[in-house]
Amino acid sequence: MSVPSNLLYTKDHEWVLIEENIATIGITNFAQSELGDIVYVEVETEGENIEKEEVFGSIEAVKTVSDLFMPLSGEITSFNEELETQPELVNSDPYGEGWIIKIEFSNKSELEDLLNAEAYQNSIN
Repeated sequence: MSVPSNLLYTKDHEWVLIEENIATIGITNFAQSELGDIVYVEVETEGENIEKEEVFGSIEAVKTVSDLFMPLSGEITSFNEELETQPELVNSDPYGEGWIIKIEFSNKSELEDLLNAEAYQNSIN
């Protein structure tokens, strides 16, 4: 199972790419494989400040709907609009074209709570 080493992870199976004070967030390869075929991604919180661990949206697969949780507190600055017409990008390219949101995070100390690739890999084995 693919777990890129340049990313950080949450126990809720989100990945985080940090670039200065912007974080790109998606779900992990493990999460998308557990969900199955993704048919809809909903994020109605763009432009809002959301606290860490609050729900920022949901992801719908053929058989289930799962909440998406903020890995860091911050303002959601963009949503991957490609997912509106191609939600399956989360399945086919979870760490690339299947990203979900970008945020401007507000509390750098929260980064310490995220898992590195090795710790995340151990949590799913």
